[in-house]
Amino acid sequence: MAYHAQIYITSALAAITFSMMIWINIVLSRIFFGTRAGKRVLFGALLGIVGILVLFVPRIENLSLTDDVLYGSFLALLGATMASFGNMVSQGAQKRALPVMQSNAWSMLYGAGLTAAIALYQGQTFNFDATFTYIASLGYLALFGSVIAFWAYLTLLGRIGAHKAGYATVMFPVVALFLSTLFEGLKLDLPIVLGTILVLIGNVFVLERKTRLPVETTHEGPQSH
Repeated sequence: MAYHAQIYITSALAAITFSMMIWINIVLSRIFFGTRAGKRVLFGALLGIVGILVLFVPRIENLSLTDDVLYGSFLALLGATMASFGNMVSQGAQKRALPVMQSNAWSMLYGAGLTAAIALYQGQTFNFDATFTYIASLGYLALFGSVIAFWAYLTLLGRIGAHKAGYATVMFPVVALFLSTLFEGLKLDLPIVLGTILVLIGNVFVLERKTRLPVETTHEGPQSH
């Protein structure tokens, strides 16, 4: 859904729409697991979305609410919703003590089979480019972009909950801009710097835990102040 959306909308608009997954995670975590997102998480999520808007809105040229834009945005939002439901399934599986790596392998097998079935139904042909560049990029995406990345993200999800782990979707575009600056000659400007700062501050609010003051104890027992 996310990739298909970019046929109709720019990658910048798709990134903004897909980053809404953090809010979808918050809602679904409340529905399925009864998880209440605290004020800090909600405020941090809001800062993250504002930061993404500051980053990408100047890069969306000639945006008009045409049928294509609305359809592409709907596809991106639908993709974010489906991914969020996947987060709920993974969190539920981990609550049942199912191992992350093995569960991830089976789910990717199911996903690959479903994707292949859709491709065959659409009359697509399977091609393979036997060049070093293609094979190397495919290997990188399979190992680092799939196996390691999903293992790391889903492990994080199991530890801190989907309502917090979903903030990673806000960080993706920031990392992409950083890499673009290093390798593609993207020049830093005020929206990039300001948007990045807002996203990082939001990250602090989402992930930081409240600390409780220690209770002093004596031989007579704890004393509260």
